[in-house]
This record gives sequence, C-alpha cells and structure tokens, in this order.
Amino acid sequence: MPDGIAQLDPLEDLPCGIVTTDAKGLIVQANSTFCAWVGFRTEEVVAVMSIQDFFTMGGKLFYQTHLAPLIVMQGSVAEVKLELQHRDEGAVPIVFNAKRYYRDGVWLLRIAAFVARDRDRYERELLHSRKKLESVAEQEAGLRKQSEDRALFAEQMIGIVSHDLRNPLATIRLGVHTLEKKGVSPDQSKVLSKVHRATDRAIQLVKDLLDFTSARIGKGLSVTPEAIELHQVVALAVEELALAYPGRRIVHLRAGANTCQADANRIAQAIGNLVSNAVSYGDPSRDITVSSAIEDQEWKIAVHNWGKPIAPEAQKHLFSPMVRGVSADSANRNVGLGLYIVKELARAHGGSIDVVSTEESGTKFELRVPLPGSPDGS
Repeated sequence: MPDGIAQLDPLEDLPCGIVTTDAKGLIVQANSTFCAWVGFRTEEVVAVMSIQDFFTMGGKLFYQTHLAPLIVMQGSVAEVKLELQHRDEGAVPIVFNAKRYYRDGVWLLRIAAFVARDRDRYERELLHSRKKLESVAEQEAGLRKQSEDRALFAEQMIGIVSHDLRNPLATIRLGVHTLEKKGVSPDQSKVLSKVHRATDRAIQLVKDLLDFTSARIGKGLSVTPEAIELHQVVALAVEELALAYPGRRIVHLRAGANTCQADANRIAQAIGNLVSNAVSYGDPSRDITVSSAIEDQEWKIAVHNWGKPIAPEAQKHLFSPMVRGVSADSANRNVGLGLYIVKELARAHGGSIDVVSTEESGTKFELRVPLPGSPDGS
C-alpha cells in the first residue's frame, strides 16, 4: 500500500459512499456506507477488489471506454449515473462524482456516490408521463385531422348536392311558367304563385350553398370587376327586391359620383342578402333604406332597417357561417349563410362589411370598398 493511504480520513459517518482507488482501479479506501450498498465488509473490499468489480457488464464497458479516459483527460467527472451490483440483492442505481489527484508520488481517484433510487423512479415516471403525453397529443392530432376531413367532406357534399339541385329546380320553375301561360283558375294561380316563390327561395339557397362551398374550400368567391354605374346597378336591384317583397317599402338613396370598378351581379347579390336580412328581422311597419355612395377614397353600399337591435355579443359572430341574429326558436330562422357571403363578396372586392345596431339608430350594414389609387386600394 502506498505511503499516506493509511492516513486517509475514512469518512465513515457520511450518508454517501466514499471510495478511493489507485491508478489501476484497485480500491484502497471505502467507507462503511459504500460497503453496505454492495453487501461486503470493509476488509473484503479494501486492497482486494477493483471498483469495476461492482459495475454491471454495461457499466464496466462504459467505464473502460469512456469514463476512465475522460477522467484522465479532464481530471474529474460529475453526475454520472451507473449501477452497483449488490452481493445478494441485485443492482443499486447510483450517481457519482469522481476526481483524480496526485499524492505522495501516486495517482488516486476519489469517488463520492449517492443512491439514486428516488431519482431513478422519478425519471421513469417522467419518461412514462412524457410517453403518455405524446400518445395523447398523437391521438388529439388524429382526431383533429379526422374532424377536418369530415368537415371538408361535408362541405364538398354541400357543393355537389347544391350543384345537382339546380337542374330539377329550373325544371320546376319552367313548369310553373308554362302552366301560367296556358291559363289557370284563380285558386290554381295562388298555388302556382306559392310554388314559384318557394322555388325562388330554393334556388337562392342553392346559390348561397355553392358560394359558401367556394369560399370555404375553394379560392374564395370570384368577382369580375368592371366599370359600372353604381347608382343604376343598386336602383335596379332595389326595383327587383320591391317586387319580391311587395309588403315592404324599400327606399334608395344615392350620393357622390356614379362610376366605379365592381362586379354588378355580385353587388346585386350582396344587396339582396342584406335586404332579405332586413325584411326578416326588421320592423315591417317602417322603411328599409338602401344607400349607394362614391366618395374620394371609396365606394360603399348600406342597408338600414328599424326594429329590435342585434345583441352586442351576437354582432361579434354575425358574419360567420351558420350564425343567425335571432334565437333558435325564432320564426325567422334560416340557414345563416347570407351575411357570411356578403362578407366574402366584400373581401373579394378588396373591401369590408360592418354593422352598427342600436335601439336609437336602428341596424345598418355597410359595405365599403377602397377606390383604386386610394391609400387602401390597389
């Protein structure tokens, strides 16, 4: 035994294992804590066994190929996790720090080891929780993808069915016109008028569903802007709507210049949806006002009606699909696509749609589109 080894402090009372080895790994000092962990008496360990004798096979290979060269190169290692082999009770997980130093002409290695059962258990639980979380996240992603696929399929089916409904509806409309031309009795005329109105509503619903599908799963609603006389386009739309709603008075107000770039058919469609909304939810005893205006920076169309205001909470989601401004048990319920389509038409023109609704001022929807060359226009 090299000189000075006998004078080493045995550190018997420490709650960690303390081991000192020579350059070849032979144990020259081990406290009672370490010996208890491996199930040997001190005299069976000191100057008899090597530190590697207590490592598992994997630990021995790791020590020889990685740890020992690393200790020589940098002089110490910290937080190394290995397992010690107990004589009778299997492996003991430990974490140790080691430092190499020179004394009395020989190189020694001092190791301080700590049992890591609690840490090992915590790491296993952490790993288990991570795997469980990853599994849950994977399941959630799968469910989300499944939900998106179903939603896409449903929207595609809406588009397909709506497209295929146009022909039979057109046949019904043609049949009604043919019967009316041949001459019918007053009672038959009333029935045909109802069929005619119902067919028109169904055709409009089909158009809305096709536009909805185009906006949701296509490239958005298509518009073909060209130079139009805005006030005349709006006036014609108002005239047609007055015929469609004979019981309501629709007033057209106009202001500013007349020419702008827009899609006339789409403007008429937007006005139709907004007026339909006003007829459904507005006060039937008061006028509906449609305004058209061209100003320095924008052209705009507004539809105003009186009646019960839209609740502030409902206004936040009013332009979303399948959302209505009335309660579920209202007689004025519909599929809830009209305002969504108006929003998409405004966006397709490069503009926006807003609503203001109060008891004092009534309800006003306003579509605004910047003119070319304006700060917001292209």
